[in-house]
Amino acid sequence: MKSIHPLKFCSSSTLLLLLSTSVGVFLPGFSGGQGAIAVAQSVSPPDNAPSAETGNNADDSGFPLPQLPDTAPNERLNPSGNPLMFPTKPDEVDTTVRQAITLDEAIDLALRNNEQLQQAKLSLEQQEAGLMAARAALFPSLDTDFTFSRDSSAAAEATNALIANQNQTTTVNPELRSETSTNAVGNINLTYSIYAGGERSAQIAKAEQLVQNSRLQVEVVAEQTRFEATDRYYALQGADAQVAIAQASVEDASQSLRDARLLEQAGLGTRFDVLRAEGDLATANEALTRSIADQRNARRRLAQLLSVGQRVELTAADEIVEAGDWSLPLDESIVQAYKNRAELEQQLVQIEVSEQDRYIALAAIKPRVDFLANYTYQNNFDSSAGLVDGYAFAARVRWNFFDGGRAFAEARRADRQMDIAKTAFSEQRNQIRLEVEESYYTLISNKENIGSTRTNVIRFEEALRLARLRFQAGVGTQTDVINAQRDLANARGRFLQAIIGYNQSLNQLQRSISNLPNNHLFDIQP
Repeated sequence: MKSIHPLKFCSSSTLLLLLSTSVGVFLPGFSGGQGAIAVAQSVSPPDNAPSAETGNNADDSGFPLPQLPDTAPNERLNPSGNPLMFPTKPDEVDTTVRQAITLDEAIDLALRNNEQLQQAKLSLEQQEAGLMAARAALFPSLDTDFTFSRDSSAAAEATNALIANQNQTTTVNPELRSETSTNAVGNINLTYSIYAGGERSAQIAKAEQLVQNSRLQVEVVAEQTRFEATDRYYALQGADAQVAIAQASVEDASQSLRDARLLEQAGLGTRFDVLRAEGDLATANEALTRSIADQRNARRRLAQLLSVGQRVELTAADEIVEAGDWSLPLDESIVQAYKNRAELEQQLVQIEVSEQDRYIALAAIKPRVDFLANYTYQNNFDSSAGLVDGYAFAARVRWNFFDGGRAFAEARRADRQMDIAKTAFSEQRNQIRLEVEESYYTLISNKENIGSTRTNVIRFEEALRLARLRFQAGVGTQTDVINAQRDLANARGRFLQAIIGYNQSLNQLQRSISNLPNNHLFDIQP
């Protein structure tokens, strides 16, 4: 199997290109491959690394990150348990740990750590609490109050003074009133809404629909999280392979430069051929530099989605292979998407919510019947009567005949909200069909391109071999070799893109249909 060797970079500004023969990207079908591209991890630079003369740079400060021990990656990669953690030192955000993960591990980490999914779950719990609050209206409310007081009556004091003055002119001694009193008063009240114009049942039904909508939103966010984790993982695989392909182009350009110099020294080549080879090598190094930047960005985008620790850098451990086949025809795929997509059901739930809002609005101008009960007890400690009590039962009817048209206006607004939800349902249905068709056609296209691009890579490898032989024999030109190198690099890139594009379109098709493979939402980690 033909090996295309990876790169090694020592710092953010220095590149060290390793022409190692032990690791690389394996392109299937070129030299007896089995249909897989495997992007190997970086290795430490050897002591005799190529010099800058061949386009390679070395640095004593090594960039490679330490590998984690063989432990469960989910346990080591999870972020801090404190969501308010705020790093204040550079070493707290320095990526000193590199971990290779598989696609399944990436999806598992995303479902465990993704902030948007956690927010959706918290919103679901919030709506469930709201449902419990709405159902509380089914029960009567019971409250009690108790008052203990000691009063000094100014009126009693004035009356006693008047009586005292009268006693000086009469022989009758009327009884004086107590100027102070100590009282204890308690009440127990029970209130129950017998009929609320339909508002109570509508509020409960609305809360139930809001809970269902939140559950569907958790499903939507979980499906989107799985899709984005898969898509970014494939993008990282593509970036890794593009780096290795760019490294292979540098190796080819370095070989051409060495051949040109040898021919010039032997008097069979020209200085012009050497300059062309040097320029081609510089161009290959520029492409390699861009590929490295893309690789770093792809790693960070994956780490951001998975919400791993601040000091963790992720790499792809899986080989680049076709992710699978799609067995359903287009028409069945579209119908299955209509059945499975939570976004469509959310619009139906919104219609139900708006309908309940209409009932709630109209309930404001309907009669309400309440049952009231009261028990009162009182004790005046300055009186000989002692503890006394009493009770009362009542039925109350309230009817708001006129509210300025507010209830009907709120009902009309709810009707328009239902119309909006129906229109959104139709729009969402058309959008789902478009997503399914685009993914399906792209999947077929990339599937067909995999075979043709694989064959082209084999052709261009042979063309480059023949161009070099002709140039070394003096019957070909350096331009022929350079053109053959570029054709091979482009062919390798197209082959890579066909496989990555196939996997991404398959992932998009699965997202467009959702709830695969058993038409049930996959397990979401609590």
